[in-house]
Amino acid sequence: MSKKTNYSYVGIAFVILVFGIWFIPRIVDRITHGDTVRNDNRSEPISKTDFSKEESSDLVFIKINGTPKKVPAFSFTNQHGETITEQDYLGKVYLVEFFFTTCPTICPRMNKNLVQIQNKFEGIEDFGVASFTIMPKVDTPEVLKAYTEEYGITNPNWNLMTGDQDAIFELANIGFNIFVGENETVEAGFEHSGNFALIDKNGFIRSRQDDFGNPKIFYSGIISEEEKVDEDGFKEEISMLKTDIAKLLKE
Repeated sequence: MSKKTNYSYVGIAFVILVFGIWFIPRIVDRITHGDTVRNDNRSEPISKTDFSKEESSDLVFIKINGTPKKVPAFSFTNQHGETITEQDYLGKVYLVEFFFTTCPTICPRMNKNLVQIQNKFEGIEDFGVASFTIMPKVDTPEVLKAYTEEYGITNPNWNLMTGDQDAIFELANIGFNIFVGENETVEAGFEHSGNFALIDKNGFIRSRQDDFGNPKIFYSGIISEEEKVDEDGFKEEISMLKTDIAKLLKE
């Protein structure tokens, strides 16, 4: 073996040694101080211990005329025949959606995404979902109960609610500014937004800010994490929603 080759090996060994001296202590320090980056898209449920320490988050309040917007009062019947109001969700972080069980288009996709989120926060007592049907004449408590079984809805704080249609439409369009409406020209006769609203433990609507510092207000519930983007190039927002739910659970 030539001297030139020996020098090459010595050089490589020296680089490896310097790399170890420089980086390994920093990696150990990050692990010791809990500063490593965790994958928020992991499939296994989040541990309850992740929320044992209270922290403030960077999520903003949605304000109307300078006043933070709060969930309005409501009272409807859930899949178990129980009366549910906004008071039942106080102390919980939850998502709001408007759907109907016979929806042939976006509702199945929305609720599959919600079930995935449900499974991510399995066993977290302070997390829930409020689903309001926009077709209450069809979606009775019995129909909603069957729907929960079909989709694997198991979270005890996930209420699928039915009641007076006018009251539900008002709650959606005015209370949450999430569009719903009847339209005889579309399939099934109803149209609605595929967005989710995120609510904090005190009943306020919250969201993250976009790149321009404006609140997103709502999260798209249609595109799945697996799809990443839809045919129009819009990115999925389920992964960011999981992150933001976790932030509010720590508040």
